[in-house]
Amino acid sequence: MSSATIHPERAQSLSGLFRERVAATPDKPAYRQFDAASNTWKSFTWTEVAREVARWQAALTQEGLAPGDRVAVMLKNCVEWVIFDQAALGLGLVTVPLYLDDRPDNAAWIIDNAGARLLLVEGRFQHRKVAEIVATSKKLERVVSLLPPEKLTDWSPQFAVAEAWLKKAEDTPVPERRLNADLLASIVYTSGTTGRPKGVMLTHGNMLWNAWFASRCADFGPDEVFLSFLPLSHTLERTGGYYLPMLLGSEVAYARSVNQLAEDLQTIRPTVLISVPRIYERVHARMQDALAKKGGAAQALFRLAVDVGWRRFEHAQGRASWHPELLAWPLLKKLVADGVAQKLGGRLKYAISGGAALPPDIARVFIGLGVPLLQGYGLTEAGPVVSVNRPESNIPDSIGTPLPGVEIKIGDNNELLTRSRCVMRGYWGDAEATGAAIDGAGWLHTGDQVRVDEHGHLHIAGRIKDIIVMSNGEKVPPGDLECAIALDPLFEQAMIAGEGKPGLAAVVSLSLEHWQAWCAEHKLDAARADTVADSRVNRMLLARLAARLGGFPGYAQIRRAHFTPEQWTVENGLLTPTMKIKRTKVAERYAKEIDSLFRSLAA
Repeated sequence: MSSATIHPERAQSLSGLFRERVAATPDKPAYRQFDAASNTWKSFTWTEVAREVARWQAALTQEGLAPGDRVAVMLKNCVEWVIFDQAALGLGLVTVPLYLDDRPDNAAWIIDNAGARLLLVEGRFQHRKVAEIVATSKKLERVVSLLPPEKLTDWSPQFAVAEAWLKKAEDTPVPERRLNADLLASIVYTSGTTGRPKGVMLTHGNMLWNAWFASRCADFGPDEVFLSFLPLSHTLERTGGYYLPMLLGSEVAYARSVNQLAEDLQTIRPTVLISVPRIYERVHARMQDALAKKGGAAQALFRLAVDVGWRRFEHAQGRASWHPELLAWPLLKKLVADGVAQKLGGRLKYAISGGAALPPDIARVFIGLGVPLLQGYGLTEAGPVVSVNRPESNIPDSIGTPLPGVEIKIGDNNELLTRSRCVMRGYWGDAEATGAAIDGAGWLHTGDQVRVDEHGHLHIAGRIKDIIVMSNGEKVPPGDLECAIALDPLFEQAMIAGEGKPGLAAVVSLSLEHWQAWCAEHKLDAARADTVADSRVNRMLLARLAARLGGFPGYAQIRRAHFTPEQWTVENGLLTPTMKIKRTKVAERYAKEIDSLFRSLAA
């Protein structure tokens, strides 16, 4: 551990962490982001950020906000997100993060449920969404926009442009507050695959200690460069990509967008990357698309590099003996693996995946090519990280071992329970849900089933509520099947159904790009609505889907499937902001089709 790392006992709170970091390394680069006006990347030192935090604290004080009041933020990842958060935290306010692509009605509901009095937005490209939020919310008193919107009148009288708002408050005295770890810092609304989201109450200590425990799981140093693109409204990014770098004294660069990620990786050359599996899945799909356009020799060379690289990895981990094939690695590295490494910036030390299960086949490809991929597990209610693989003890299809300072045990029905100073205070305004989640001994019930392997690593076996119990008594975790199906680039998303049924069926959303290519290959018209409904097409697609499930037992095979070119998105309510399927919503949307699948299954 570097001497530059700030211990939680020294920081006391998240705002104390910021204060200590500014004092320790005032002139060191803290953040970097792209400035569209100058078409350049702009850096900010800790002193410069602190100066802006002071300005924002004066403006928040001018609004009459008192300790414990809630303020919401709906921005893309940027230094202003951090400035606003630190300004609010330092005044004892409670930050309520909102997903930038969340639906206006849901965002308004969260604002009102939390009682947030102020909302910070970017402004220019959010005009319609923010106008709808303002019109819907009954609690919102002020909207502050970083940029002027297109139509100012629609937001009056709550609206203020940030620069004028800040300037007006320049002479406002800011009260000095020393905060402790037990103070409420944030209410983070879980994305919720069913029903309304619940507000997770996280204290300063919850996230501060989680960042500290995580920092002890790898050889992190003050010179790390984190590339941030997982939304800061996601607690994994907030704790791991914001508070952890601050604790270390590392620099954070904000990616422009997912679409520009490949270019930003080349420019920033990060040493640490934190993401959800969906990003790695997309990168893998692009790699496979590129390979498909090359000859058989290139594809064979790629597979050989992955196989030998994987053997090398297993040998380094002490799980396999040396093999003569390893002699080929230097050449395979030069011909294949180095190219992949360079696409990720060329100096990546840790690529961390969390938020959902990473398909083992995808992990094997990345690790085989030398990408230092570490899968972990957590949930917002736990601050969020519970366990993670370590560089020296990495079993990619596991979720690793608990963080130091985090207790776990396996309860009834193999449920994973966790207890630590990172566990939430409870759910905002919902004592009943809090009591159901945290028992009298302080154990958080995660709802996830686990098993422990011979190495002491945890493996997710399924989600208790999501387990499908078929009429023959067989139990199937649908997530495993859905992940296997989505490995095929033709299938964008899949949802398995079969509760109480004699067999399983699936609803599958097709990738539009690959659907068009597949239709062209088979001399079909992708634009015709009846093409996907054709029985012959359905049989062909079902056979392709079944090929992905060859390793599953017979009772877990998909007997019927409905394929659709309709995309499942956050906007149409079928995905959560973290890209998880809303099972209930998908089932409602395709209720007739699912019923038809099971009627044909029973015939």
